[in-house]
Amino acid sequence: MDRLPRRRQLLRAGLPAMLVAPLAARAQERAAVTIDEHDYFPRELRVAPGTTVVWTNKDDTPHNVVSTDNPRAFRSRIMDTTEVFEFTFAAAGTYSYFCSLHPHMRGRIIVG
Repeated sequence: MDRLPRRRQLLRAGLPAMLVAPLAARAQERAAVTIDEHDYFPRELRVAPGTTVVWTNKDDTPHNVVSTDNPRAFRSRIMDTTEVFEFTFAAAGTYSYFCSLHPHMRGRIIVG
């Protein structure tokens, strides 16, 4: 009879940690894209599902990030120098994007 309360204590103590750990691991995954000289660096980036990609404008010209396939999937506001845009890619797939102010600027995020 003494074992039952102990098992409950272990479950209560361990279960929340087991549930939160995968979420915390995903939240920590980040990748960076730099915007400079009217280009995205790197132009192609491979990440795991759940990764947050951070675009930083280091150019002295305003830029943005717009999904090519579905502009509603992700779209930043126009970013001045040093401003950032973040988007978390939850599902596997290939996500192409461009700068709507400078359409020659193109990039791709491959999630898988």
